[in-house]
This record gives sequence, structure tokens and C-alpha cells, in this order.
Amino acid sequence: MPALGCCVDAAVAPPAYANSPLGSLPVPPPLPLSFISGAPPPTPMSPTSASAGSVAADVDSSHWSPSHSASLYKIDSWGAPYFAVNPSGNVSVRPYGHATLAHQEIDLLKIVKKVSDPKSVGGLGLQLPLIVRLPDVLRDRLESLHSAFEFAIQTQGYEARYQGVFPVKCNQDRFVVEDIVKFGSQFRFGLEAGSKPELLLAMSCLCKGSPEALLVCNGFKDAGYITLALLARKLDLNVVIVLEQEEEVDLVIEISKKLNVRPVIGARAKLRTKHSGHFGSTSGEKGKFGLTTTQILRVVKKLEVAEMLDCFQLLHFHIGSQIPSTALLTDGVGEAAQIYCELVRLGANMQVIDIGGGLGIDYDGSKSADSDLSVAYTLEEYASAVVQAIRYVCDRKNVKHPVLCSESGRAIVSHHSILIFEAVSASVSRAAPVAMSPLGLQYLVEGLTEDARSDYTKMTTAALRGEFETCLFYADQLKQRCIEQFKDGTLGIEQLATVDGLCDFVAMEIGASDPVRTYHVNLSIFTSIPDYWAIGQLFPIVPIHHLDERPGVRGVLSDLTCDSDGKIDKFIGGGTSLPLHEMVGGGCGERGPYYLGMFLGGAYEEALGGVHNLFGGPSVVRVLQSDGPHSFAVTRAMPGPSCGDVLRVMQHEPELMFETLKHRAEEYCGQEHGSNGGDGDTDDYDHGMANNSALASSLAQYFHSMPYLVVPSSCSLTAINNGGGLYYCNGEDYDAVVDSSPNEDEQWSYCYA
Repeated sequence: MPALGCCVDAAVAPPAYANSPLGSLPVPPPLPLSFISGAPPPTPMSPTSASAGSVAADVDSSHWSPSHSASLYKIDSWGAPYFAVNPSGNVSVRPYGHATLAHQEIDLLKIVKKVSDPKSVGGLGLQLPLIVRLPDVLRDRLESLHSAFEFAIQTQGYEARYQGVFPVKCNQDRFVVEDIVKFGSQFRFGLEAGSKPELLLAMSCLCKGSPEALLVCNGFKDAGYITLALLARKLDLNVVIVLEQEEEVDLVIEISKKLNVRPVIGARAKLRTKHSGHFGSTSGEKGKFGLTTTQILRVVKKLEVAEMLDCFQLLHFHIGSQIPSTALLTDGVGEAAQIYCELVRLGANMQVIDIGGGLGIDYDGSKSADSDLSVAYTLEEYASAVVQAIRYVCDRKNVKHPVLCSESGRAIVSHHSILIFEAVSASVSRAAPVAMSPLGLQYLVEGLTEDARSDYTKMTTAALRGEFETCLFYADQLKQRCIEQFKDGTLGIEQLATVDGLCDFVAMEIGASDPVRTYHVNLSIFTSIPDYWAIGQLFPIVPIHHLDERPGVRGVLSDLTCDSDGKIDKFIGGGTSLPLHEMVGGGCGERGPYYLGMFLGGAYEEALGGVHNLFGGPSVVRVLQSDGPHSFAVTRAMPGPSCGDVLRVMQHEPELMFETLKHRAEEYCGQEHGSNGGDGDTDDYDHGMANNSALASSLAQYFHSMPYLVVPSSCSLTAINNGGGLYYCNGEDYDAVVDSSPNEDEQWSYCYA
């Protein structure tokens, strides 16, 4: 109990009060013993939401198991079928979903160890934060999507095929896009582009894909965009130019005739069906993109006049991302199918109906249609609803079934990427009460105004009566009066600290103090999780280890940036804090680093992230399932951007910056040598030059280093078996990647004297 306990245990004021020089002042009434014994006991795991804390509250620490953690963090709900908690208490990856065998599961902590351990013990020596990409999961998502449509097509007697496209805006990373093209080639899987750079990217990648794969060109277009798309047709790529604005058809007609290229044209329709959720703002009649029925009719007329109506072959629409239910999906698809059939009637050579994006994922595991974070359907139900709605309309209109295309991005790439970061320290929201003697309490009361003394008396009286809400009210009022006195200069800082401690003690003893801690994480939310900051998108965030232990505290996550928005205090399930484990000795105690993972962030987060605070992006590794002793192989590893890299992004020139600092070092070293009374002999000169060279070398190292915090080596986990058994499945490929990067001497040769 704090030093204030002397005021709690005593039935009367201690003798020191009567004998003190201040004895003539009214003796402050003591806080009663019943104040402690009658109050509800505080608990560090008092949940801010029942759903997040009920498991932890109901299970004793000695009976805690990994399954309890899986339930607490809902890993079996949002993580199925790719993530689970293994018997060691670590998050594991099931790279093939439901088809994953027990020995094929990958322990995430072992990946982190392999990546972050020093090279001297068999690690890669990369720094966190870290993105772990899992191509096996990506492949499984593609295969599952295709299988769902194939099953619906076969069972419903649909007389055309499905072939999707991946919208590269979701994740433009070269290796992600190349993997999608490679894995999807057998399914004629293509790409969607929304800008000229994305079109160039898609053209290059699809040169290695299926010849029948679609390259869908969306977005607003100028003459350059349309020309590039038409040139792609000359390269025998299956390009479709989708009209977003009516005037684009004039450019397509004009440029295609100049280039002597017969285009394939599509149109994006503005449907009446509107997605009412957060992600539905681009849908409906007033949506940002697309053509109204009136505009579509005018496009048909223009193409007919130009004798190019046979080029009109695709109808595109987009209800909105993260469609919550199949009822909304069926409504929108049915409306679009009616437009498709009408275009066939008008003479267009329609072949494909592109249902756009919208296939959602379950971020919180609730399987609810009433949340932007969830969806109330499976892949199979989604595909079945699409096939059924289009077949029904086409059969009624006696129209040939069209090829089905979708632009699913979120559902394909979200699961395959995991952002892993470490907590470097933790702080409590309230400091421990300041130790205070009876004389100190007397001194505090002496300095209070009459109103503040009255608040103190009423607070203790309420405590005696067990009126805890009233007690808290007067404690807060007392604190505010003291703050005003401090601002006026009539109360010293020692007295203010005492009243802060007193009020915190009162709140803590009646269980009203905030038990939530702030965990400082080695991350920039603005750079790595921009959707959280920008649109309030929530992602599952859980510790990736210690899940065989009961979490003892609740916490919010604060990043390294100096902005107040750089904090995560909303979590799936509605909680305003997250169950976490105690950080013994800070981030580098006996337990080692404390790692957390953000899951389902493979879509948009990497593409949207910037360089806020010049932190840059995380390191990235590509991990495949392997039959080796640790079930995985790192096939590609790229360190995060250096300080020099992110400076270049903002138009700074690291080379010139270094030269400026180097000249400053030479000037400083010369002044230091003179001020120390050197006699100017050769030894002194050589010593000064050596100091200057060492300082310049140190400065150069900072341009190379990653902007994030470097955890001391004492925090590194000891490599299991000295790293043995963890290997690259293709060592030559990996060595080539490493060797292709300029080494320090090559890149910074100008930095050394």
C-alpha cells in the first residue's frame, strides 16, 4: 500500500500532526479503512468490452491454454482456414487452408527469428517491422475462388466459363502480381489497370500469362492511356478498354482508326442498386464512375455510326467494395444482366459481364451483414448468387450466357500478407501514487483554497459512507481546483503532484482507474496501416506468441510518430483496448521481444502507405511451405528502405547532404584540434584526420540504416540449433537477389575520406 496508507489505517490523525508547526490548522480527515475493504477490487483485466475480455476474465491463469487465446482473439473465426494457434502458444500459418497437413503448418515466430536473428547465428539480419508474404496462401485463394465459380457453373447448368482479373491497385508489388499471373494462368486469370503506370505493369506481367487472360482498362482515360491500351492489342494481349466517361468513346474511335487497331470496348454502367455501407460510395446513380443508361445508348449509337458496334463486347459494373450480403449482390447483378441483354438486343457483340469487385472478407469473424468488417456469405455462396442471377435473366431473355469476370482484389490478397512488429515499451495511463507523509498531506491541505479543502472533506466523508461515485466526483473536483491554483501560481508543483497521486489512489482503490496501458510499437501507422487512420478500417491484431499464457493487461498501441493519430485504440469486436501480455523489463527483458501481428492487410495497405515521418516501409520476406524440418523456406528477402532511400522520395539528395555534413565535420575537427592546444605537428594532424574520417564514416552509416528503432542485440532470440534447418529453397536465386543490391562500399564510396 502506498505511503498514503498511514491515512487509511489510522482511526485518528497520527501524532505527527498535533506536534507539527502546522498543528493549528484543521487536521485533514483520514481516508477510512472501509474505503479499501468495501470497494470493488480493481483488476488489470477489467474488459472494456465483454466480447474481448470474457474469456480472460473467466479462466484462471494456471488453466490457460492456446485454445483460450484462439477464442479470446477470435483467431478461429477471422483466421480460418489459414491461421491458428499451435500447442507452443504461437500463431501458425496453414498455407493450403483446409488441405494443410499438420507437419505443413508454419510457426510465425520461427519466421521472425530466421529473419531478425544476426547472420552470425544463421539469421538474415533484417530489421522489423516486417511483412511476411505467403505465396502458398495466395495460390489457395485463387484456386478457391475459381473452384467456387466452377462448382456453381456446373451445378446450375451455366453454359459459359468464369475468368477473373486482379485489380493491381490492391497491391502493385511486382512479386505479388507476378505470382497471381503465374498461379492464375491455368484459369485464364488476368489483371485490371486503372492508370497508365498500372497498365504498363499489367502488360509486362501478362506477357507470361495465359493468352486468353483479360487485361481490363478501367479509370478515367486520356489519349495517351487509350493509345497505350491499343498498342497492347498489337502485342496480342487481350485488352478491353472500359468506358468510364461518354467522351472516351470518341477518342477510342479516332485513335483506333489512326493506329489501324480493332479495339475491344466495354462500358461501366451506373446501376440503381447501391451499397449503403462505408465502401459503397462509388455505387448508385450518383457514383463517381460509369455511364447512365442514356449515355450507354448514345455510346451504342456512336459505335454503330462508326461501324464498330461489334467491338462493344463487355459490360462492367461495381456495386461497391466489401458487399455485405448476397441479397444486395443478387439485386445488383440482376440489374446489370438486364442491361447486358438489352445491349445484345441492340446489336452489340456482347461476350463478357464483369461484376467488378466487392467480394468481401470477414475481418472480425462475426459473419454479419450489418458490419463493414464482415460478410454474411462464403465464397461458394457468393459465386452461386452471381451465376444464378445472370443465368435467370439471360434464360428469360433467350440470351447466350456470357463469360463471367470479377475484379476481386481484397478477397485474393488480404490473407497472404502479415505485418509483424514489436512493442518496445509499455506505459500505464496513470502513474503510481506519489509517496506522501502525514506532514505532506497536512502541507497540501494548508495550501488549498477554502473550496478545495471543502472538496477534500466531502471526498473523505463520501468514502466513509461507501458512496464511491460521490467520492470520485469530489476527487475530480479537488484535482481541477488544484490545477487552477497551480496555473495561478498559488500552488507548488510538489503539492500538485501530491494531489494527483491522491486522486489516482482514490480512483485505483475503488476500481475506477483506467487499467489500460500504452504499448509503444516500432511502427508507423500512417505508413503501414493507413486505412486505420484514414477510414477507420479495423484489422485483426494479436500477439504472435505467448498465447499459451493468460494475457494480464489491456493495452492500446502507439506508434513511433509524433502525431496523436498514430495510435490504435479500436479493435475488432468493438473493444477500445487489446488483451496483452506483461512486458517484463520493458521490451528487452528476460522474455525477449514482444511481437504482434496485423492480419488480413494484404490489400491496399502496402499500396497506400507513404513516408510519414520518413519512416518508410517495412522489410519484406517471401516464405514458401517446405518439407524441411521447420516447414518453411525463405525464398526472397528485401530490407526496408534506408534513411537515404526515403530522403530521395522527398526530393532530398543524400549524397549532397553527406558532403555538407562531411565538410562540417572537417571544420569541427579542425577547431577542436586547435582549441586543445595542438602544436600542429604531423602526429596531431594525422590524429585529426583520423577523427574526421571516423566521424564521416559514422554519418554515412546513418544514411544506410533503416529509419525504425534498432532493438538492442540483447533482445534477440537465441537461434534454435544455431539456425540449422532453416534454409532457402533456392539458394542461387536468393544469392542473386542479395548480390544485385549495391553493397555499402559501392553505394557510398564517395562518403569515405
